[in-house]
Amino acid sequence: MARRIGVGFVGSGFIAQFHARSWKGVRDGDIVAVASRRPESGREFADLCRSLDVGEPTVYTDVAKMVQQSDVEAVWITAPNYERISVVEAIVNEVKAGRSKVRAVAIEKPLARNVREARRLVELVEGAGLLHGYLENQVFAPSVTRGKEIAWRRGAKIAGPPYLARAAEEHGGPHRPWFWRGPLQGGGVLSDMMCHSVEAGRYLLTAPDQKDYLRPVAVLATIANLKWARPHYAEILRRETGGEVDYSRAPAEDYASAEIVYETAHGDLIIGQASTSWSYSGAGLRLTFELLGPEYSLAINTLDPESKIFFSRNVVGEAGEDLVEKQAAEQGQMPFLGDEAHVYGYTAENQHMTAAFSRGEMPRETLFDGLLVTQLLMAAYRSAELGTAVKFPPEGLDEFVPLVQQDRWTPRQLLDRAR
Repeated sequence: MARRIGVGFVGSGFIAQFHARSWKGVRDGDIVAVASRRPESGREFADLCRSLDVGEPTVYTDVAKMVQQSDVEAVWITAPNYERISVVEAIVNEVKAGRSKVRAVAIEKPLARNVREARRLVELVEGAGLLHGYLENQVFAPSVTRGKEIAWRRGAKIAGPPYLARAAEEHGGPHRPWFWRGPLQGGGVLSDMMCHSVEAGRYLLTAPDQKDYLRPVAVLATIANLKWARPHYAEILRRETGGEVDYSRAPAEDYASAEIVYETAHGDLIIGQASTSWSYSGAGLRLTFELLGPEYSLAINTLDPESKIFFSRNVVGEAGEDLVEKQAAEQGQMPFLGDEAHVYGYTAENQHMTAAFSRGEMPRETLFDGLLVTQLLMAAYRSAELGTAVKFPPEGLDEFVPLVQQDRWTPRQLLDRAR
């Protein structure tokens, strides 16, 4: 039986709190520390952990000090994208100096803002001899893992392997201002959310227990700003972010689609389609997945749950997200999820990561998977900028920085380049 490990969190915001809520289903680890730039946020995270009975974390503002805590053996990194390298450098320095007992790190999606940064993270972690995991919750979602198991066991075994996967994530926009800003986040919705959809599609199309079953060979993508660069909504966004985000001057894409062509181990060409949006107006966050094969298909929609609730117009209360993530209404008939952390895959993800690390093993999703996803995302940005499909990997991918990340992209760019 695996022993329990002590886990420290770097970052204490929205996603870290999602992980904490999922921890009620984790048996192989306890949350023992948290490092946050904002002490009040760190204390809020610690209070949440105590209320859930998933740990008694000590609060730090210094990552190096946190990993010196004697019972911190693994670190979950949920800090903003633009801080990832400095965070990992701090951890690795303490490990190499013998001041830390950390032996594993897990990094939240997306791994990095571009390929160069992703490679640097992998080099740092591998160079320190650490176990590592890529925190991509959607490939641990029970409906996705169970759906894949059934499709491959019953459908693919008899009729042949699947040839098309579709994955989409849509909502009305991120929580924090930095997510909206290309230089800080790495881009717009393609960087923020297509990392989910690309990896979910790849997971569904990959034969069980055959990690190298697929090889990406080409990418075709489109990005656009459909809503938030319009003057009315740009002003709303500027006002709601205290002036930190100005899409009238420096927009990022709020819509992105991509097709990835893979070659299978059998030489067949198959396709993964990904679509993501910050311009979706609906009940809240919507995740959809499809898998198509010769004589079978799989379909999943998180906004089509077993449970719904209705409130008339006379029920007037404060706005919140107590029914579903990115909830956009408080009245009418609305879906709700009994346990979002479970449905979205956070619980199974953290169960798997802590169990693997406690046994001294690499988990199913590693930083090498995060690096490949980053490469695919950058190829998608390159395709969108050129307005054509690109072979994978395109030349110069390691040095490529998307125009959105450079604050040099405009929503009319593709139209202006069209012939």
